[in-house]
Amino acid sequence: MPLVKIEILKGYSKEYKKAILDAVHDALVESIKIPDDDRFQRLYELEKENFEFPPNKSEHVTLIEITMFPGRSLEAKKAFYQNLVDKLAKNPGIDGDDITTVLYELPMDNWALRGGKPASEVDIGFKIDV
Repeated sequence: MPLVKIEILKGYSKEYKKAILDAVHDALVESIKIPDDDRFQRLYELEKENFEFPPNKSEHVTLIEITMFPGRSLEAKKAFYQNLVDKLAKNPGIDGDDITTVLYELPMDNWALRGGKPASEVDIGFKIDV
């Protein structure tokens, strides 16, 4: 159950934004092995005056933060990073140098699910040790 937060500059089309959301989700499904219907994403559009970034980044700068359960191997994470960059390069055309991704892995005791139960006490229905 990853929680995805994406930040971009304001002003892109619905198709551009949907392509980002789809690329992130598809890379998570393929590389991190989440279920296809496990989609919890937020895309924030920021005004240019509220989004400072290094001069080596273009106007397509994209910040992706993903909070998820721990357990994925370094190999799975590397596969995810590369898969994501490849997908975003293909559609909507974001250069890999403009993408920054951060994974936060919170212990399952720190997640409340299904009526307030800790995730560590719930059958989440999929494997996280990939």
